[in-house]
Amino acid sequence: MSDVEKRAKGEKAETAEKAEQVEQAEKGGGAVGEGSAEGGASGVKPGGAVPSGSVAKPGDHVRSGSAEESGGDARPGSAGVPDDDTPPGPAEKPLGVVAAAIAAAPQPWWHWRSLRRLTRGHRRRAVAAAVAGALLGGTLVAWQVEAGPFEREQACWGALDEDDVADLFHGKRDIEYSQMDIGYDRIASGGPSGRCELRSPRGHRVRAQLHRLDTRFGGDRDVWADEYLSARMTPLGGGLLGMVSDTRAWLAVPEGCVGRTPDRDGPLVVDMEAGWTTYRDAVDPDERARLARAVVKLVNHYMADQGCDSDLPDPTDRLAAPARFLDEKPDAFCGVKGLGLPGSRESSRYDRPMVSSGGGPVRTCDRDVLFGHPKLRLMTVENSRLAALYEGFSFEGGRRITAAGDTKDQVRGRGFLREDMALYQASCQTGDVTFLIRSDDGGRAADIRRLIPRYVAAEADRIGCGPLRLRLPA
Repeated sequence: MSDVEKRAKGEKAETAEKAEQVEQAEKGGGAVGEGSAEGGASGVKPGGAVPSGSVAKPGDHVRSGSAEESGGDARPGSAGVPDDDTPPGPAEKPLGVVAAAIAAAPQPWWHWRSLRRLTRGHRRRAVAAAVAGALLGGTLVAWQVEAGPFEREQACWGALDEDDVADLFHGKRDIEYSQMDIGYDRIASGGPSGRCELRSPRGHRVRAQLHRLDTRFGGDRDVWADEYLSARMTPLGGGLLGMVSDTRAWLAVPEGCVGRTPDRDGPLVVDMEAGWTTYRDAVDPDERARLARAVVKLVNHYMADQGCDSDLPDPTDRLAAPARFLDEKPDAFCGVKGLGLPGSRESSRYDRPMVSSGGGPVRTCDRDVLFGHPKLRLMTVENSRLAALYEGFSFEGGRRITAAGDTKDQVRGRGFLREDMALYQASCQTGDVTFLIRSDDGGRAADIRRLIPRYVAAEADRIGCGPLRLRLPA
């Protein structure tokens, strides 16, 4: 037998022996790498093996190594080291060992909790423990799914028990949840934040979020306002700063619990969304009541965690009638008496408006809503904490609006006019109030210019901030 044949036969026998060792290690409960039970876990040494429980960095090529290659005795479950002289090839480590290493890796700080099935009953063993790895931007993330008795689980940061969750899903109890625990943003200084999602196997989802409303330039305040200050929303009442519809709900955490918010910061809120909003449909009062109960429970639980011992009451008995489409008169555009567009054809260009009901922190009139975004919105933000959303609004491309009686040393407020928006924020007895007319494009600039002076005058009189007469730029 030639030297080449002897060497090939020896390498084949060595490969078979190592494959048998790996198989025995897996059957025995896992692989033991360098730094075993006797010596404790150790890091990867130059020329050494990758220990069990560690994850190789993306881009490294790892292969099985013999005793001569690793500089020591080969052990069951050990992995070789990168070989600069050998072309890179696929890792030969068994899939089960790789999965175990991924599962053992520490979770990043932003990792969502496992989905757990919310079911009543006796204790039972986990029915699944699946591990999946995803390489996203060089970060390896481990996900786990498991089942357990509901008595040990409270969904959404511990705020909702099984009955609370079932109420949101029409009595169904086969609901799963995932959440991001409440914590402080490590990048921005936006205060505490957290997220939770409840999911039905039939496809229905309910999401909840704790966050401070973003008032920064370029933030998401417009997107939030489109959804959570829409005309479909009804105020929760009872002194609560919050609103609810059949698909959206939000409630501000009382300042008496978390302290007064700086003037230019938005309030800390919990908001919920429960699916797509169809504006042409009437608001379902039962769905609205479910969301109202849930958002109050979430805020009460957060307050209890902060050491506040007074619960907010259930608001469902005092909710105003849901908003409906309004049959307006020619001289009452959006239901505001004395407000109109010249000529009957001008007003008829818009569909019937929906106007929010029940008073509250905002009065909104939405017209011709498409995909949740109104073509034209008239809104009065009466609550000064919400008015902070528009405190730093960009004046880019706008011309200044003033009020009659303004002097060099004293003004009633500040505002601007541009093709797609007119905004005026006035100082009133109750604090800052924002008057806003906006469109989804610049094609309604003439309508905005005609409406804004009379709209502000009428609304200021209604809320006790009048008389307020605006002077528009030429």
